[in-house]
Amino acid sequence: MNDPLGDMLTRIRNAQMRGKSTVKTPASKLRAWVLDVLADEGYIRGYEKTTDERGHPAIEISLKYFDGTPVIKELKRVSKPGRRVYMGVENIPSVRQGLGVSIVSTPKGVMSDQAARSANVGGEVLCTVF
Repeated sequence: MNDPLGDMLTRIRNAQMRGKSTVKTPASKLRAWVLDVLADEGYIRGYEKTTDERGHPAIEISLKYFDGTPVIKELKRVSKPGRRVYMGVENIPSVRQGLGVSIVSTPKGVMSDQAARSANVGGEVLCTVF
C-alpha cells in the first residue's frame, strides 16, 4: 500500500456512504494521530485499538452521525505520496472560511490548522475535513 493515510480516509468515506457505525483499518501511529485530531474536533465519536482476524493490530473507528447524515461531509487528502504539500504558518489553508479543519503534520506533532497557527508552526498539510 502506497498511501496508508489515504486508505484510512477512503475507508471512512465508504463506511459513511453505507451508513456503518464503525469501520476497521490497520493500525499505525500516523493514523492514530490523525484520528486524535478528528475526535478532538468532533468529527468522529472516537476509536480504539484492536486486532484483526489474523492477529495484526487494527483501529476500530466509531463514526458520528447527526439526524441520520454523516457529520463529515467532505474528506480530502491534500499531500499525497507523489506530491507532498508543505506550507508555512501564514499559508495554511482555512477550510470553508473556518468551518472545516485542515490537519497538519508539524515538528510539534499532528494538529489542526487552528492549533498550528496558535503554535506558530507550519508543516505538511495531510488532509482537509468539512
